[in-house]
Amino acid sequence: MKYLITGGAGFIGSYLVEELLSMGHIVTVLDDMSTGTYNNIKPFKKEKNFLFVLGSILDESLVKKLVLKCDQVYHLAAVVGVKHVMENPVDTIRTNTIGTENILHYCAKYDRKVLIASTSEVYGKAMKIKKGNAGLKESDDSLFGATHIRRWSYATSKALDEFLSLAYYQEKNLPVVIVRLFNTVGPRQLGDYGMVIPIFVHKALLGDTLPIFGDGNQRRSFTYVGDVVKGIIKLMDIKDAEGQVINIGNSDETTINELAELVIKITKSKSQIEHIPYEKAYGIGFEDMSRRKPDISKINKMIGFKPTIGIEEIVEQVVTYMKSI
Repeated sequence: MKYLITGGAGFIGSYLVEELLSMGHIVTVLDDMSTGTYNNIKPFKKEKNFLFVLGSILDESLVKKLVLKCDQVYHLAAVVGVKHVMENPVDTIRTNTIGTENILHYCAKYDRKVLIASTSEVYGKAMKIKKGNAGLKESDDSLFGATHIRRWSYATSKALDEFLSLAYYQEKNLPVVIVRLFNTVGPRQLGDYGMVIPIFVHKALLGDTLPIFGDGNQRRSFTYVGDVVKGIIKLMDIKDAEGQVINIGNSDETTINELAELVIKITKSKSQIEHIPYEKAYGIGFEDMSRRKPDISKINKMIGFKPTIGIEEIVEQVVTYMKSI
């Protein structure tokens, strides 16, 4: 098979490239390197089945050319990271909406199956009104904040991606699979754009203070990148996933305070923890969610998906990787 992966030089994308190449497929990566790195794709440069194209999903003629040459598309390219989103709201909205529409348009025109990588952010504040310990289901309502709160521009843009994808499926019969990713983590992830685990590990190894934004009681569900990649490949292989929105994540929860303490323990660091107000970290126009836990019963039923690696082993792997570089 010939695959096009947008954002393939990014963290998740590079793992997907590696997996597809190991299966004997031909892979083309389109990436503008705004958040991707050459180090992520450097190991594949000598592979005869690998091609890297430096360019943007906003370049309509380039998207048309590359979609035409492939069999299927994994659309992972997007503005990512809380810090990056807060600092680049215009780029966030344009890339996540116009870029995705370009991909959908040409996939529909040339009848190419496509996977759209969405995010748990589309649930917005929904977890705050969830009762008990139930996770977020794909059919749950989204609840966004006011438009002057900049954080919600990202969530809204990704929700629009889903609306567009489902419209193409319903109106133009485009075979599209939508996956909502929940805090995908692992080695090779950078802390440059606000990703918490690499930031904590890097600072702990240096003996620096670990910064926690807010009170640290916010709970997150972290998913190993290898589990995510294997899951989305399986979803692309089944007809039942077409026209569906599917959570992919880990239902185990960890508070950010617990995560910081775990990193300090594993690294045997003498680092301290500092709580920083959101306003100081991100400026005016930020809101956070107290929880973000997925219900993964749908993907489990579809492909038997179950996370294989928990948070402690993930942190250990990230520590080993950080030490190596």
